[in-house]
Amino acid sequence: MINLVILVFVGGALGAMAREFLMLGVPDLSDGFPMAILVANVVAAFLLAVVTGLHKRRAVSDDVNTLVGTGIMGGLSTFSSFVYGAVVLMTASASGAAVAILYVLVSLVLGYGAVLLGLKLGERGTPEQR
Repeated sequence: MINLVILVFVGGALGAMAREFLMLGVPDLSDGFPMAILVANVVAAFLLAVVTGLHKRRAVSDDVNTLVGTGIMGGLSTFSSFVYGAVVLMTASASGAAVAILYVLVSLVLGYGAVLLGLKLGERGTPEQR
């Protein structure tokens, strides 16, 4: 039990640092569209799906799944920032509601696509593993 807590703790710290680097490195669009949050959430959805697919076919251990899936991807993705970004967009200007709706829809569509692609890649094995 304590090992799982340590894995989540270390993974969460790594994921949070990765998210901060993304926030510093990916600029928002000119209309305030929070591109860094979108990128962080889509990348986390994709990587979580890859690790899940690998775990389903036993290519990674339970510990690696916990470290990456729960810890790192939990620290990298950020629902609170996602919602906050949508609220800020809605109140930013007259066109803010339209941009906020676009942001939410793009986030959901890209996130869904990233999960499907990640699962497909993670579940793909070498011919002898199938």
